[in-house]
Amino acid sequence: MAGHHHGDHGGDKRIALLIAILALFLAIAETGAKSAQTEAISRNVEAANLWAFFQARTIRQTVVRTAAEEAELEKAARADAAAIAAIERQQQAWRSTADRWESEPSSGEGRRELSARARAAEAKRDRSMAAYHNYEYASAAFQVAIVLASASIITAVPLLALGSVGLGVVGVTLAGLGFFAPELVHF
Repeated sequence: MAGHHHGDHGGDKRIALLIAILALFLAIAETGAKSAQTEAISRNVEAANLWAFFQARTIRQTVVRTAAEEAELEKAARADAAAIAAIERQQQAWRSTADRWESEPSSGEGRRELSARARAAEAKRDRSMAAYHNYEYASAAFQVAIVLASASIITAVPLLALGSVGLGVVGVTLAGLGFFAPELVHF
């Protein structure tokens, strides 16, 4: 039986090939994880910037609306028709500015558009984070599979090589989910 182990170079070569393939998949999964992590960070920054812009718009809009309302008191104190007309023109300008800041489809910088853009960035961030987790679990599966394959050569226990192949399949599945459907499975 001991002679059988030393003579099984064909099996060792197949397991060495399995290890090489697993190492390739590990490298791919690690690259995918890094890429997804970078994308998630970028989208998180983008969302934060858009929400800050949204808040600034909200504050400016409130200030302008308040000015228009305070001008009502100024108008009531005036008897002069020309002064009242000038105040009303200013109020109209303030109100139209406040309305434009609420929704400005042409520039995408109204509050409505900013919040939609921020939510879209958050959705991309969440998808990238889900992909990152899938790739990370795939990497772990490939690493354990490589250890099992190596152990099967050293111990001459073929079942370990079979376990390695099984974990390799799990790793490929997780990496595939990371690429094609990151949010299908939640970890």
